[in-house]
Amino acid sequence: MRPKRFLSLPVLAVLLLMMFVYYTTIFVFIDGSFDLQSSNGTFNAAIFTILASFSIFSFFVCVLSDPGHIPSSYVPDVEGQGSAKDNAERKKCDKCYGYKPPRTHHCRVCKKCVLKMDHHCLWINNCVGYWNYKAFFVFTSYATLASIHSMILFICSVFLMDKGSSSKMFYVMYGTMAIGLTTTLLTLFGWHVYLILHNMTTIEYYEGKRAKWLAMKSGQSYRHPFNISPYKNITSVLGPNILKWLCPTAVSHLKEGVSFPTLRDSS
Repeated sequence: MRPKRFLSLPVLAVLLLMMFVYYTTIFVFIDGSFDLQSSNGTFNAAIFTILASFSIFSFFVCVLSDPGHIPSSYVPDVEGQGSAKDNAERKKCDKCYGYKPPRTHHCRVCKKCVLKMDHHCLWINNCVGYWNYKAFFVFTSYATLASIHSMILFICSVFLMDKGSSSKMFYVMYGTMAIGLTTTLLTLFGWHVYLILHNMTTIEYYEGKRAKWLAMKSGQSYRHPFNISPYKNITSVLGPNILKWLCPTAVSHLKEGVSFPTLRDSS
């Protein structure tokens, strides 16, 4: 079933865009301006190929990975009678009719509850959740670096281009696309760096804005309950080994995803 996720226009569009950027960067900008056979051309081609390869690999992991499903044996930790059990009942999904762990949300597109759901991403035809959030972040990291590298090579190519070249229109069109792509990726990357540093999901960010507003109205202060410390927040997503931070499949540090440390636990 998972390979069928590639049978989606947005996913195919992303793959075609990556192939187009790779081809033009290597065979138009690098080869045309520096010559692929030169040391400068070979070096830039090698660096860009590595970034592009990791981007594509991370993208495949995002598309094919399970974002996080609730274990069939999961039951909220409830003791006693009365209000505690009533509270547990309120944690049931009104669509799946199963118990929802903390930070879990129901995806209307996937028609299932997703652990630590961030959002449903049209471009990977999949949810971004507990199990594939790292792969999604790593993909945006590699794609952003590759886009910046391609943009630099494009600018160099413009300066070295023959003034009488007949391909000016192509350069104008490509430059417009490259600026838009790089700006979008930088914004997306910066946004998820912010979320990781504060141990938030996109859904929790918007929920937190409302909670903060309500707290201010009542004269109280609000802090996201899962925001423990920047280092712990980072390692909870990327893992404790810094050498594996940019490996999208290095997720052995992830648990079941049904419980998370909070401020109350660390105080």
